Amino acid sequence: MNTSRTTNKPSNPSRGGNVDRRQVKKKESTLDPKLFVKKAKPSGQAGFRTEKSFSDLGLNARLLANIQAKGYETLTTIQEQSILPLLDGRDMMAISKTGSGKTAAFLIPIIEHALKDPRNYTALVVTPTRELALQIEEEFKSLAAGLHLYSATFIGGTNINSDYRQLERKLQVVVGTPGRLLDLSDRKLLKLNQVNTLVLDEFDRMLDMGFVNDVKKLVNLIGKRDQTLLFSATLEPAQKQLISTLLHNPIEVIVENAGGTNENIEQQTIRVPEGAEKFDLLAGLVKSPEMEKVILFTETKRLADRLAKKLNQVGISAGQIHGDKSQNFRNKMIEDFKKGNIRVLVATDVAARGIDVADVSHVINYQLPMTMDAYIHRIGRTGRAGKVGHAITFVN
Repeated sequence: MNTSRTTNKPSNPSRGGNVDRRQVKKKESTLDPKLFVKKAKPSGQAGFRTEKSFSDLGLNARLLANIQAKGYETLTTIQEQSILPLLDGRDMMAISKTGSGKTAAFLIPIIEHALKDPRNYTALVVTPTRELALQIEEEFKSLAAGLHLYSATFIGGTNINSDYRQLERKLQVVVGTPGRLLDLSDRKLLKLNQVNTLVLDEFDRMLDMGFVNDVKKLVNLIGKRDQTLLFSATLEPAQKQLISTLLHNPIEVIVENAGGTNENIEQQTIRVPEGAEKFDLLAGLVKSPEMEKVILFTETKRLADRLAKKLNQVGISAGQIHGDKSQNFRNKMIEDFKKGNIRVLVATDVAARGIDVADVSHVINYQLPMTMDAYIHRIGRTGRAGKVGHAITFVN
């Protein structure tokens, strides 16, 4: 197996492969700490959702019942602007804040298209992280319950033999990370030329240096398709020319303040005094009762492991996820976090585009992110679905 693909860890493009990490000088963030301070302007559910009802869309009755069973009565802004054009078969580039309902915005039209011709319809949703892929399939299953539509997720870090069995049946929705999808295509197990609809979720990350070559290979293998959808919270201007080659006569949906931080998030910094022990400041902060469910971001895997261990040692239940952990371990940590078995989830940026936990009270940046886009995606784990969240960034 080509492990460089299935683990979804892109090599350094400038070195053509492995890098001796001891020879690489550690980068430091150049972002201005003032960017991380902003008062929340809570819009609440009213600002998050529109007045348009899902029942006005003419959807399949069972699909509509599933949507309503999830507690969705009215559309979010991104859904109001996206779903009808997508039902009409249009290509689309859509930009909207994290937690604004983008996943349902493309899954609902996909389900409607699949119901019309399930034997001949396949949608491929490509994501940059395993967690995001699993989250998307979970959302699909809840929306498509009882509709006799089938899906599977193909990601690195899992036993490829189980993928063989899943591909023996007709799948209307395939979700995956680029490396594993290409492996399955190379083995003649996944027939990419049968894909009708291609979705690149978090497309800004999918089209950056780490993934773009694999994405181009996937697109070439798919060939002619009915629909291409690009969804993300941020847009990298340098990617516009590449985007234009992927889309045909697209509709562009850019929700107000897309690419910026969520207005529902209270953002602040904590300066670490000279000579102070940073971990002690963190532990004192997290012990506060209001820190109900916390995601703690670091830049390195080693530090994530160390912080999780130290937090547990001082009586704060914590777990960690990053690229060196097995997929089963990562799944268990997220499940424990959702259930409240652990209060702090320590993560590298692998989690910034894959954790959809509705009640994350705080995001803490133990280390500064390298880019503003990374910051937006990190803090977007809180303040979701109209709720107020809190983001705290440590500054030296």
